[in-house]
Amino acid sequence: MRLLPKQENAVYYLKDKTTKELIYGGAAGGGKSALGVLWLIECCQKYPKSRWLMGRSKLKSLKETTLNTFNELTSDLGITSQFKYNAQSQVIVWNNGSEIILKDLFLYPSDPNFDSLGSLEITGAFVDECNQITFKAWQIVKSRIRYKLTEFDLIPKILGTCNPAKNWTYKQFYHPSKNGDIPEYRRFISALPKDNPHLHPSYLESLLQLDKNSKERLYYGNWEYDDDPSTIMDMDAITDYFNPVHISKSGTKYLTIDVARLGKDKSVFRVWDGLLCTHRYELGKVKLTDVVAKAKALQRQHNISNTNTIADEDGVGGGVVDFLGCKGFVNNSSPLKEQIGHETIAPNYSNLKSQCSIEMGKLIQARKAGEICKDTDVKDKTAEEMEQIKVKDVHKDGKLSIIGKDVIKEKIGRSPDDWDSIMMRYYFEIAPKVFFF
Repeated sequence: MRLLPKQENAVYYLKDKTTKELIYGGAAGGGKSALGVLWLIECCQKYPKSRWLMGRSKLKSLKETTLNTFNELTSDLGITSQFKYNAQSQVIVWNNGSEIILKDLFLYPSDPNFDSLGSLEITGAFVDECNQITFKAWQIVKSRIRYKLTEFDLIPKILGTCNPAKNWTYKQFYHPSKNGDIPEYRRFISALPKDNPHLHPSYLESLLQLDKNSKERLYYGNWEYDDDPSTIMDMDAITDYFNPVHISKSGTKYLTIDVARLGKDKSVFRVWDGLLCTHRYELGKVKLTDVVAKAKALQRQHNISNTNTIADEDGVGGGVVDFLGCKGFVNNSSPLKEQIGHETIAPNYSNLKSQCSIEMGKLIQARKAGEICKDTDVKDKTAEEMEQIKVKDVHKDGKLSIIGKDVIKEKIGRSPDDWDSIMMRYYFEIAPKVFFF
């Protein structure tokens, strides 16, 4: 089967002794899924009794798309008699003993550490549409690549394919590759629909008829383009938030607490020096008294008063506010009027949470707020949440509001606890000089 030039370039890296992580793609129709499937087919044939992973965010999508590509290519190659697919175990078993395991890689709240992959040992992995999974999922899969590597004289390799996205694929692969400072063990190859001569002209026409944003991403493979008017913080600003060389400490410290609700998510604590977050802590499913004890310990450790401490007062958070005697943040309460000079400004927000989220987002976009954080997992999760903070119904007149937490939870599979502890910091920027409606 003749490969496209970009696919041949990718194969070079898939077979070298240096590259461990490769992302291929950047637009629709560039032969992304076909490359991954062909690589797995060749590896299964070449290395008897080897074990490979074929993954995607959701197993349903994997079976409806990537598995169909596998079936089409094996039929074209005339090798359908060389394997059997067990739909119950989701494993493709080859006659020579090799296996391809189909895996769901979505970040479910019930398995935040991907313990379901804990006992897995594989020889290599292909993740289709890897921009739809978290960076932690990518790292966990990579850590499981150790099966018979010495026997086959291989190094761990994981291949990901994707369309442009302003998430970890941009930060870890596209942007470093563009700037020429990508690590030697990583490679990024851009593939566009016009690189594929086998595409029907009508398909290319359909891509050109998409909305402007989708056309830039899926036809031109433009990773930088984003004209979503509802976006508050772009990816560059989010990246700079965690590189706060431009933010100075003020000497006034604050503590913001997002309290877990009914034990379903975690409690997140952030310590601030001015608009710079200097420390972040979290507690899992613990008692309310444990949250209060942690807050008091942080107040003592960082010399923070109750006046400069705020906790989410909705639900069980009200108990924390009562026990501490600190300020309470009520999400759906009225926004605060701001005193600017001699004028009292009535904000055009639907509630306090929308006001603080949008205004804190503006500070981050203007590089006026930042955070010191060395935990890659925390940075990736927080950045993922920040990307989802958008203005609801931006084209409609009326009071400004952000999209609901239920919508965000559906998109990222968890509650945006980190963002809630960040946006509450803005309360102290307006509370001392405003009045409630």
